[in-house]
Amino acid sequence: MRGTASSMMDLTFASWETIFHRTVLMATGTCSVAEYHSMVSEKMAASEASIRALMTGGSGVAVIAPYLKAASANAKRLRG
Repeated sequence: MRGTASSMMDLTFASWETIFHRTVLMATGTCSVAEYHSMVSEKMAASEASIRALMTGGSGVAVIAPYLKAASANAKRLRG
């Protein structure tokens, strides 16, 4: 089972990769309206799930998990 520190490290790297790819899209003028929308809506959904985990006594890993899931999926999608 992964700990909070490992989850934070994974989140950091997935976030960096996602930010890099999205920055390239913006810099080249190829970032779609859907991608911009996703940047906001995914954070709202992750925040809601994270707060729910926190309020129900979830572990640090459970609180980080929604953000990690979104960032990892974005990094994978944007690298391809």
